[in-house]
Amino acid sequence: MSLGPFTYADVGATRENGFCPPGFHPLHVRTRIGEGEDVFRTAAEAVMTWEMHRALGVGIDASADRAAPQVDVTVTLAGMIKAPCRVVWTVEEYRRTGWAYGTLSGHPECGEESFVVDRTGDGTVWLTVNAFSRGAKWYARAGGPATRGLQHAYARRCGQVLRQLCVRELGKD
Repeated sequence: MSLGPFTYADVGATRENGFCPPGFHPLHVRTRIGEGEDVFRTAAEAVMTWEMHRALGVGIDASADRAAPQVDVTVTLAGMIKAPCRVVWTVEEYRRTGWAYGTLSGHPECGEESFVVDRTGDGTVWLTVNAFSRGAKWYARAGGPATRGLQHAYARRCGQVLRQLCVRELGKD
């Protein structure tokens, strides 16, 4: 089931930390999740299997149980707003795991967003949400700065929810 082509040109650009195409708004939110290998593995699995997103309370309809390139994902917000996306890249390394998806036709925004868990040299585990976007639907464009504020709040909430998932799973942070 393919949901059509991407709605922007710079597909995969969230791999380049800090890149934002002209005409788009950047987003970069980094949240400390905890410390240690167990926290990293738990957080990485929650991100790769949509568990973090489901725990946020958004609907997830994905063509696979795990993030992988070309997996179609429709995120449903507030039970009404459907946001079709496709995974454009994944990374699964010793200290870094995550993925990015890009918007498809019908998404309220146009752009790309990545969710990457990494474990630094001192053992601290972080979730970094990077994105670039601009309004695609009239209501997203009309929202202007308020829409961007909601996006930042969503990214911060991802980190909070992921931290809570790890604490619940492991009983520590």
